Amino acid sequence: MTHPDTITRSRRVERQVAGMATSDGAGVRLTRVLTQPLQGRLDPFLMLDAFRSDDPDDYIAGFPAHPHRGFETITYMIAGRMRHRDSTGGEGLLDNGDVQWMTAARGIIHSEMPEQEDGLMEGFQLWLNLPAQDKMQPAAYQDIPSTQIPEAMLDDGTRVRVIAGSSQGVSGAVQRPVTEPLLLDIHLPAGRQLAQALPPGHNAFLYVYRGEVLVGDEAESVPTTRMAVLANDPEADGVALTATSDARLLLVAGRPLGEPIAQYGPFVMNSQAELEQALADYRDGTLAA
Repeated sequence: MTHPDTITRSRRVERQVAGMATSDGAGVRLTRVLTQPLQGRLDPFLMLDAFRSDDPDDYIAGFPAHPHRGFETITYMIAGRMRHRDSTGGEGLLDNGDVQWMTAARGIIHSEMPEQEDGLMEGFQLWLNLPAQDKMQPAAYQDIPSTQIPEAMLDDGTRVRVIAGSSQGVSGAVQRPVTEPLLLDIHLPAGRQLAQALPPGHNAFLYVYRGEVLVGDEAESVPTTRMAVLANDPEADGVALTATSDARLLLVAGRPLGEPIAQYGPFVMNSQAELEQALADYRDGTLAA
């Protein structure tokens, strides 16, 4: 397969972010790459967590039952096994390369627990905001097995897993109106280049989790475990990537909502009053009713 995405000018790197070591759930150690101060800049994305450890003490306690309202969570497993259960009756086992796309909307209570006691656990969780008009819609849950994630396999050995949106002429497993998310897992061999079209009005970033890539016409180096926020240049129609070593990275983009963000932990609404209602509903047991 050849490279159908052609661009005339690449976005540049606006800034690089190292992420913060933290823990969540019952003590799972992870790196919070997209943090709350970046929510406005990277609207409609609210959070990106990366986790990778072969020490079971870092992940074995998992994420016991907890609530969400007002957004979507996308969990992408690179390695390991995680069991999902939720209040809609959804249940699934996330395995190597699988994706879980959960729309919390008006409310969901779910748990994510490891089904392994040793070995490597690696993956990501991305939070995607919902527009105000959809925040109180019914909750939904979708498991996407690795075998059902479309891939673009290019002639030079480049492999693009198209989780959402489209790339290189391939439509992804998930399409969403309004936010129009793009979520790609790009495997770029050393010395290879990839051009990916991006709508100029969309916010975009990438996270390198293996190797190193050069980004943009200025070829700025982004090393492993770094996020690069891509500048919103109205003249740029995409991003150019070159791998200096065998690289793997997530490329994420979406159409900003431009709506107020009010967050309290696992609830993301548009106003303080809506947050207080979410807390009251959770206390009353009606959040996920």
